[in-house]
Amino acid sequence: MWKKVTILISFLLIMINGCIVVDNVMAPATIENDESLEEPSTVTVIEATEDPYSEARQRLVSEGIIGWGIKNPEVIDVIGRTPRHEFVPLEYLDRAYSNNPLPIGYGQTISQPYIVALMTQELGVEAGDRVLEIGTGSGYQAAVLAEMGVEVYTMEIIGPLAEAAAERLDKLGDDNVHVRHDDGYFGWPEKGPFDGVIVTAAPDHVPQPLLDQLKTGAVLVIPVGPVGGYQELWRITRLDEGQHKAESLGGVRFVPFTRTEVEP
Repeated sequence: MWKKVTILISFLLIMINGCIVVDNVMAPATIENDESLEEPSTVTVIEATEDPYSEARQRLVSEGIIGWGIKNPEVIDVIGRTPRHEFVPLEYLDRAYSNNPLPIGYGQTISQPYIVALMTQELGVEAGDRVLEIGTGSGYQAAVLAEMGVEVYTMEIIGPLAEAAAERLDKLGDDNVHVRHDDGYFGWPEKGPFDGVIVTAAPDHVPQPLLDQLKTGAVLVIPVGPVGGYQELWRITRLDEGQHKAESLGGVRFVPFTRTEVEP
């Protein structure tokens, strides 16, 4: 069992330098940004009456989700139902169900399916809950949460990505996702507090405003660490005013948490 670690907010500016001792939950090695791949220009929703990707998606679930240790049956089911091919660029459709991140433009990626499943599982949310997501990207993580019946408030600092994701999610019928183009560091306080917060880019510390917008008992799942260096995925539970429990989920690599909008 994990050791519970209670820490004050004043010590929650987590720098991956050994300052906080927690138990690791070892996960398969993951890379969230493959610079060897060329960047696409657009991501397009494919109109089709049949799903030619069903077999590939079920193979991914069997080998890369269940096979890599995801246990939550609802998360397994929703990964098996969410059409990831609708969220990847046309030039990467043949890799839509590989267990890898893929570029979506502007230096960003659509996360590895296993990482999406892991972060979703660790949030511990259910239908009717309200979740804040920082880093909409193509909208895939938001779509997975929406398929679970979660109300998603998602923020994306890169304007074209925010606009494209909003259109894509609307076309796919995910009307319980609300997209906002803004700096996610300060969260979305007027919609909080939230039953969970998920961050899909790595800052070098945990943003205090995101902790403040958690309900008591709610979880923040966030990668933390330097650009290009070792990053660690953390599950932080708000226990009470000023008290949190932090648990490490293992090493990861994400794109950096952006504070200044990237122009197209």
